[in-house]
Parts: sequence; C-alpha cells; structure tokens
Amino acid sequence: MAEAVWSTDTGEAVYRSWDPVRNLRLRVHLQRITSSNYLHYQPAAQPGKDLIDLATFRPHPSASGHRPEVDEEEEVVIGWQEKLFSQFEVDLYQNEAACQSPLDHQYRQEILKLEHLDGRKNRRIFTYTDSDRYTNLEEHCQKMTTAASEMPSFLVERMANVRRRRQDRRGMEGGILKSRIVTWEPSEEFIRNNHVINTALQTMYIMADLGPYGKLGYKKYEHVLCTLKVDSNGVITVKPDFTGSRGPYRIETDGEKQELWKYTIDNVSSLAQPEEEEREQRVFKDLYGRHKEYLNSLVGTDFEMTVPGALRLFVNGEVVSAQGYEFDNLYVHFFVELPTTSWSSPAFQQLSGITQTCATKSLGMDNVAYFSYPFTFEASFLHEDESAGALPAWPVLYCEVLSLDFWQRCRVEGYGAVVLPATPGSHTLTVSTWRPLELGPVAELRRVFIGSSLELEDLSYVRVPATFKGERLSRFGLRTETTGSVTFRLHCLQQSRAFLESSSLRKRLRSVLDRLEGFSQQSSIHGVLEAFRRARRRMQEARESLPQDLGSPSGATVS
Repeated sequence: MAEAVWSTDTGEAVYRSWDPVRNLRLRVHLQRITSSNYLHYQPAAQPGKDLIDLATFRPHPSASGHRPEVDEEEEVVIGWQEKLFSQFEVDLYQNEAACQSPLDHQYRQEILKLEHLDGRKNRRIFTYTDSDRYTNLEEHCQKMTTAASEMPSFLVERMANVRRRRQDRRGMEGGILKSRIVTWEPSEEFIRNNHVINTALQTMYIMADLGPYGKLGYKKYEHVLCTLKVDSNGVITVKPDFTGSRGPYRIETDGEKQELWKYTIDNVSSLAQPEEEEREQRVFKDLYGRHKEYLNSLVGTDFEMTVPGALRLFVNGEVVSAQGYEFDNLYVHFFVELPTTSWSSPAFQQLSGITQTCATKSLGMDNVAYFSYPFTFEASFLHEDESAGALPAWPVLYCEVLSLDFWQRCRVEGYGAVVLPATPGSHTLTVSTWRPLELGPVAELRRVFIGSSLELEDLSYVRVPATFKGERLSRFGLRTETTGSVTFRLHCLQQSRAFLESSSLRKRLRSVLDRLEGFSQQSSIHGVLEAFRRARRRMQEARESLPQDLGSPSGATVS
C-alpha cells in the first residue's frame, strides 16, 4: 500500500563538512508501490450476492512479463564517487569495439572482473561519477529558467563548454609563462570570453532503472534519484535533501504502463571514534600553532607598541548626512579638539576637514543632504597628573553646517558638538545643532537676501572652551534657534599596553578609563561614592537622635 505522507520538497540542501568527502556514505532504498494493472478485478458470478469476494483481487500478469514477486525492492549503500554499473553499461562495455577512451577500457576490465565473481550487487540503482560523459551532457543540457522556450544567452553557452572541475588539473611544465597575466587594454570580445565562472566542483548522480522486469538497460527508463555536488571548500549540495524523518520521495513513470515508485536517501556516514577525534584535535592545534607562528613572522619585530601608561586612539569616521535645515546646498566644516596637554597627535595629522557641497533631497518631512565624506585621525593620551581629583577629558568633535546661495555666499545653518565615544567599536552619532539669532525682521531679511548672519568667532564656544579658566561660563543674552542635525559614523580603535596586563580585562566590555589600571581617577570615583555613603550615614544617625515627642500639632511625626 502506498505511503500516506510523501515528501514533496525536492529542492536542494547545502551542507558544509570539515571531514574529507571520501568518508561520505549514502543508503538508497528503492521500492515499487503499484502499477495500473497490478490489481485485476473479476466479479464472482454467484446470483444473490452483492458482496465482493476478496479472492477475486489477485495479481494480474502484465503484457511486459512483469513478475511482482521479483525485483520489487532494492537497497544499496553508496560512497562518494563510487561507480555502480547499470545494465546498459554492462551490455555496452562487454563489446570491446564500443570502448574508445581509456576510461571505457577501464570500465570494461571492471565489468569482466565482476562477471567472474558473484556479479553486480545492484540491479536497478546505479551511479554516474564525475568522469562519466553523462555528467558533461547533463551540465550542457541544463536549463537556467523554467520557460519552455528558453533562449540560452552567450554566457550560458560559454559556461556549457567549460569543465568546472579542476581538482586533477596539472600545472604547466617549466617555469615560463605561456600567456600574459595582465591585459592592459582588453577588448569587448576578450571581456565576454573571460567572464566565466571557474569553481572547483565535482558532481555525482545516483540513478535508477525503472524499466519493467526483463527490460532493464534502456535509456528511456533511467531516472535521477539524487544529485551530489562538492566544491573545494567542503560545501556539499544534495538534491533532493536527505529523507531523515520525512516521508519518502515518489516517482511516477510515464507511458501506457504507469507505475509508482518510492525511495529514501539517508546519510549513513560513520561517526569518528574518540581516538580519531583526539588525534584530529592535536593535528588542528599543531596547525593553528604553526599558522600563528607564520603570522608572527609576517608582522616581525617592527610592530609599533605604545609606551607604558599611554593610550592610542584611532578613529575612522564618516560624515553621513545632514537634515532639517532651512536652505539647500549644504556643506559641513568639522574639527577635533584635543582638550588637555595630555593629548597629542602626530605632526602630519589633520584634525579638521570640509565636506563637499551637497544638494538636499526630500525624505519624509525633512530635506536630507547625503555627504558620505570619510575622514581619519590619530591621537595619543599620556597620563601625567596623578592627583586624586584629576579625571582625563576626552576629545570633542565640533561641526559647523553652512549653506551656499546662488551668488556663492555662505550662511551659517548651525553649530554642534559631541564627545567622541570612550569605547572601541562602531558608533553612529546624531549631533543636534543651533545657530545664533538676531531680533527683528531686518536680520532675517539680510540673512535671506545678502547671506549675512551671526557667526561664532570661536567654535569651541558651542561647549565650554578649553581655554576657559573661570568658575562659571555665562551665556546670558545669547539668543539661539534650534536647526537640524548632522549624522556621524565612527569606527574607534584603541591600543594600550594595559589591555595585555590581565586576561580578565579582555572578557569584560568596559570603558577606556576603567581599563587603564593604576590611574588615580578610579580612586577618585570610589572616593566620591564613599563620601555619599558617609553623608547618608550621618543623616540616618541625626534622624534617629531626634526626640520622639517632637511633631506637628496634628500628631504627624517628622521624617
């Protein structure tokens, strides 16, 4: 009886294996289910009976001579690139005149050897390996689309004539190059002819001869059960996928005598023994050790390390976009301020830049200008002040957004600033900007028509300037207006000897200040926390020392 559940997903599955592909073993089970004339009904000629006697259902011998009790089921375990001959190949290679290539003669010797032994272990299930001409023809006739009238393109025709299996390809004899490596002026025909994929790939087909009994060995009855492809990277493509816990696949033969077959494909590759896994781990460990030594030899001893107690900061940044501004044709002027004398940068390092002028485009409710302007800089921090209250300041990124009018006059659209991230990695920062504002309509008319607007003499005035030494910085009387925002994308890298002092530091994601052990800023933070604890303890003691009879007239206690 046919199975109730069939597996209809015949798509390909992709696996990656670190083991050699020669260890792959597949078990293929093929079984005939029924045929159109397998059951023949002969009604019982007994009057007065409406029931059907089960004995009237009996196997009916077909015209092709099929015998149901013979050749109904077969199971074979197949290894990678293992050749199982079909009945057609046995009949073909027994004739020596049909052998043309060395592979044909090799197959003839193997078939004759099998005839002297117990014969073939397979009858219906056979294989086509990577060396068989069926593989070439299958790749040549393979369609790229599902269209009935497909017209192959030039690339498809070129690919059909290229053997993509290159594992056994031999190198050129001698050391003289037979062709030029670089073609400086390639023609259009040269580009078209060389635009061909050349991936190392091996293919294997598991086939089945579903012909009637006594008529095995005909090409028209051959069906592909499974296609296996393996490339040089250990990627295994199986079509259809292994059966596993799913139902079997089905095949319905065409023609007048339609028959139904089912088959399963299981991966029965043997598992590695514990001794083999341990030996493999030792081999991998030795390989990785040699590779590490090789990488160290490439780096050499010239790798530049920071001095003890210093931190080097590398920033690869990008001015991504600006949005929400009043006028078009925007550009951004930005620079990085190193706050204290503890920070320094190389003499050749540029800490400022100006983007190109960019027209805006509508995106939702805002007008956005996309710059994608890259920049990079390097700075070093050397801790010198060991006083208890000294906390190192971090570099600040300042930006100024300007616009150009028709007469190439610039207007200030906004100022902004942001502190660079203290942790390494990728960061996306959005900086909100503002601009000074004058009172009255005359200032706005002057800004629109002649491009005149208020500007800051010192851009660091956006925050507290590093040169300010007072206690309070007053901005009273400065009128500002909120404008748009600028988006920066920063990739930060930090280098310090302190990162190598303890392995526990590499396991936790902490800020740079926490990672630099031995500096006194950590003790100052702990001192502040301890001061808060002491103050809280004194308040608790003062609350407990209050007299119990003190209270409000209503009897509410003091808390």
